[in-house]
Amino acid sequence: MGPDAAPPSGPDEHTGGRRAALVTGASSGIGRATAVHLARAGFDIAINYSRSEGDARRTASEVEAAGGRALLCRCDVSDDPAVRAMLAEVDAAFGRLDALVNNAGTTSRVGPKDFDAMTADEWDRVFAVNVRGTFQVTRAAAPLLRLRQGSVVNTASIVGLRPGPQPLPYAASKAAVINLTRLLALNLAPDIRVNAVAPGWMHGDWMTRMLGDRYDDLMARRAKATPLGRCATASDVAEVIVGLITGNRFVNGEVVVIDGGYAATT
Repeated sequence: MGPDAAPPSGPDEHTGGRRAALVTGASSGIGRATAVHLARAGFDIAINYSRSEGDARRTASEVEAAGGRALLCRCDVSDDPAVRAMLAEVDAAFGRLDALVNNAGTTSRVGPKDFDAMTADEWDRVFAVNVRGTFQVTRAAAPLLRLRQGSVVNTASIVGLRPGPQPLPYAASKAAVINLTRLLALNLAPDIRVNAVAPGWMHGDWMTRMLGDRYDDLMARRAKATPLGRCATASDVAEVIVGLITGNRFVNGEVVVIDGGYAATT
């Protein structure tokens, strides 16, 4: 294929089939927004979730309203046999996989300075989902992605690049996701591109849980200190993810910070 030829991840000229993507942790937030944005861009979506079936079904409804087929896939990404079964289900349903968004994640409620309260089990639980899960899903998806010269986007975080007021295992796991992204970009090339996004402070349930009753005040302060005058939204992140998948064909191993310029200017 020449440098200006259309990428093979486009619609199938012989079957007229839509492209297909798997989005993990797609029942809410960034995952839901990404699933819907990809559906609008011409993808059918495998919607992975672990517990929240009702929320996952809402995502499916929004994907279908955006023109895509939706496949619900209940799977804990830290469970490797379940992950492999999920990819087999995706292959059976869509017959292809053009994109993978590793968005499934979890955190701890132990404060970053409360060292004694952080148990090994709690630390390992966060890493099992955020890091091992990202690796396991990518490994299981790689054979299908190679056939389409597909793209992987991992959801990291700004606290994986610089210190922030997040639980220690969460921040450390996101740093690991960033390094894993670069390692996968090297080792899966040239057939698969791998990039990551690193959102900053973002409106939604995640930050509401993290900030509690100080949410409104702290988010307003962060927005005031941000050059673009507001905090990120799930839609902001989804737009970047879709851009990395559907374009940017020579971008590989990169981490795109999505915080309105806050980290770059403070």
